[in-house]
Amino acid sequence: MILEGNQRGGARQLARHLMNRDDNEHVEVHEISSFMSDSVMGAFDEIHAVSRGTKCRQFMFSVSLNPPQDVIAPPEYFEKAIAQIEERTGLSGQPRVIVFHEKEGRRHAHAVWSRIDANEMKAINLPQGFIDKQYRNPLNFTRAEWQQAKRTQDDPRMLKQLFRQVWEQADNQQSFQAALKDHGFWLARGDRRGFVAVDYKGEVYSLSRWTSVKSKELKQRLSEPERLPDVQQVKIVISQSMTDVLKQHIDTVYQQRKKDYAPLKRTIHTMKTQHRDQRDALEQQQQMRWQQEEQQRIARLPRGLSGIWQRITGKYRAIKQQNQQEVQDNDNRDRDERQALINRQLQERQRLQERVTEVRERYHHDMLVLRKEVRHYHEVGEQALRHVQSEDHVHRHAHSMEPRL
Repeated sequence: MILEGNQRGGARQLARHLMNRDDNEHVEVHEISSFMSDSVMGAFDEIHAVSRGTKCRQFMFSVSLNPPQDVIAPPEYFEKAIAQIEERTGLSGQPRVIVFHEKEGRRHAHAVWSRIDANEMKAINLPQGFIDKQYRNPLNFTRAEWQQAKRTQDDPRMLKQLFRQVWEQADNQQSFQAALKDHGFWLARGDRRGFVAVDYKGEVYSLSRWTSVKSKELKQRLSEPERLPDVQQVKIVISQSMTDVLKQHIDTVYQQRKKDYAPLKRTIHTMKTQHRDQRDALEQQQQMRWQQEEQQRIARLPRGLSGIWQRITGKYRAIKQQNQQEVQDNDNRDRDERQALINRQLQERQRLQERVTEVRERYHHDMLVLRKEVRHYHEVGEQALRHVQSEDHVHRHAHSMEPRL
């Protein structure tokens, strides 16, 4: 289980993110406990309202729980991990929300707690480093990184891996800069005096973010960023090396990817709609069955004089215990039915995702080749520029040596 947790504010922003059905194929509110409201937005508003009685600004603790890629985990798997997190952070008994997300055949959970102790009206301090380093994945990416990769039509996992690989292989600025150029990136100075990489499209990548390396460590290996050209200067250099032929190659790759992905995109949309309809139908079926079973349980309980007599003899109590056991059994049955449906759908979606992955990997392989071509064209351009400058210098020198009449 890969865990990522942080203290935060922004109650409504987080609620909108958790309930976002556009970026997720399925969103399921698994639990809202110890709140007056029965909605995620309402629950987070309550946390915020209580926090206003304190000085705490990061009044929530949010954790994402991601099982291994090849594991379809049942709710109990997540609940056990969440219970362990509560115990280690001192948040046991605090109001919490659990939401499941599904996308691309994978299912993960988000758990959010209130950090505010309502009795003491103060924030619960969380222990530092409660998540073991062995669980941290250096290739995890933030929402900002995902949005940037989505905007540039790149795979964030591959980008993250690329930057990490370049960083780990380079031992100084020169080798790092050369390795970046091998992949179509230029090293530059960012607006805030940090290190950034600029690709052939002019997209700027923060190295501290994409390599998961702190600024201090970057400076130790790469020296001071002030010695590097700024982003605008690098963009000018890149634009000069982008020939019409190379632009046509890039456009061809984009169009081919769009053509290959279009039918898969339609299939994904159809499958998502079908899966949602199936889950809604099962929920309605279970609700109707539950109502019928509840009527049967009520009918078992004797009324009037018979009820009084059976209370005396203890039979009433036995019937009540039978009803309670049946409620528990039926609840487990419904839960198992829901999970079985989710498992079948996840397996179906994973099979489709294998086809999507093939298209993506082929596209990103082509893009890696193009990035290397960018460097080639850049070097050719630089050589041509030096040649022209050299000839111009020779011409001016020869002209200056001519006798004047």
